[in-house]
Amino acid sequence: MAASTYRTVRALCHLSPSILHPLQQYTSSVQRLPVRRWPGLPQFVLPSRFFCKGASLKDKDEDAAQVAEALSHYKDRPWDYLESEEYIERYGTNPVWEGYRRNHKGGIPPQTTRKTCIRGDKICGNPCPICRDPNIIIHHQNVKLLEQFISPHTGMVYDPTRTGVCMKQQKKLNEAINTAQDHGLLPFQILYVEFSGEDFSNSHDAVGSTPRPQSLTYGDTWYKWYSEIMPAENEVAKVKKTYKAYLK
Repeated sequence: MAASTYRTVRALCHLSPSILHPLQQYTSSVQRLPVRRWPGLPQFVLPSRFFCKGASLKDKDEDAAQVAEALSHYKDRPWDYLESEEYIERYGTNPVWEGYRRNHKGGIPPQTTRKTCIRGDKICGNPCPICRDPNIIIHHQNVKLLEQFISPHTGMVYDPTRTGVCMKQQKKLNEAINTAQDHGLLPFQILYVEFSGEDFSNSHDAVGSTPRPQSLTYGDTWYKWYSEIMPAENEVAKVKKTYKAYLK
C-alpha cells in the first residue's frame, strides 16, 4: 500500500503543481490518524521529500539575488558594466544612444527633450537611453560612457536633441564631464590667441598718459574739422524762417 501511495503521489506531482496544497492537507490528516504498530515492523510515515515543491520559486529567488548583486557591484564601479558581456551583447561597439527614437505625436520631433523620464514610481513610455538601463550610471570616472556623448572632432558635448537624453540626465552628464576634465580624466581644448607686445606696453594710447588739453582762444573750435564745415544755404534759410520771431 505504501508503494502504491508513493507512485500515485509522484505521478500527481508530475501532472500539476496546483494539487500540492490538498496533498499537504491529506498528509497532515494521515499523520493525525491512529497508527497500529506491529511488533517487529517500523512505523510507516510519508516523508516530505516525496511531495513536489515549487522549484521555480527558488530559481526566481536566486535570479533576483544575482541581479541585486550585479546592481550593487555596478553601483560601486559603474565603469565595469561597459566591459561586461551583457553590455556587449546589448549595445556592441555602438554608443548607448545610437538608434534611439523618442515616441512623439506627428512626424516632426519636438525641439527639446522631456524634462525627466521617471517621476516617483511612474516611468514614461520609451525612456531615454540612460533611464531605460539601470546599469548605466553617470559618474565622472566612467570615462568610456562620457566619451560617447562628446564629439571626437570638436570636443563639444552632443546636444540632447541628438542623443535623446532627458534634461535631468543631460545636466548630470554636463556636471560629470566638467568634473572629469578638471581631474584630468578627459582632455579639453583651449583656443590659442597670439598676443603682441604692444598691447601690454604703456606706450599704447589706451593705457598711456593722457595729453594735456590745448589752450583755446575765443572763437576757436575744439575740433579743427568743425570750423571747416559749412552748412547748406537752404537749410540755414529754413531755420531762420522758423525762428524769425525769436531772432534779433
